[in-house]
Amino acid sequence: MHTGPYLVALALAVAACAPVERDTAADPTAAAPPVKVRGEPRNCINRSQIRQTRVRSDRVIDFEMRGGKVFRNTLPASCPGLAFERSITYNTSINQLCSTQIVFVLQNIGGVPQRGAGCSLGPFVPVEYVRGGQAKD
Repeated sequence: MHTGPYLVALALAVAACAPVERDTAADPTAAAPPVKVRGEPRNCINRSQIRQTRVRSDRVIDFEMRGGKVFRNTLPASCPGLAFERSITYNTSINQLCSTQIVFVLQNIGGVPQRGAGCSLGPFVPVEYVRGGQAKD
């Protein structure tokens, strides 16, 4: 059976349409929006001040705070399923979320939220999103 140039052309067309992904193994922040560091890393942030959590990859979570501050947390290791589910849950008895905390991927299984993989947080680095190629100083 001769496949001919049509099969080769089809394979090339499909490959050209495949999404290009940056290497997040070498750089865990590659899938996250660029930021400028705005201070020293912190061990903890105030839970009641968290306005929104944005999962950027299996290793990066941005914690957007009331008042506009953003803390980027780069996990020490990849957290399976985090980038897919884009949601976390955690238990803490204090009003702080700290770098020693274990967070869990929040999975939606048949419409029922369930805990997935547990992963340790890293330090909370204050950052500013870079807009238009440059952060304001």
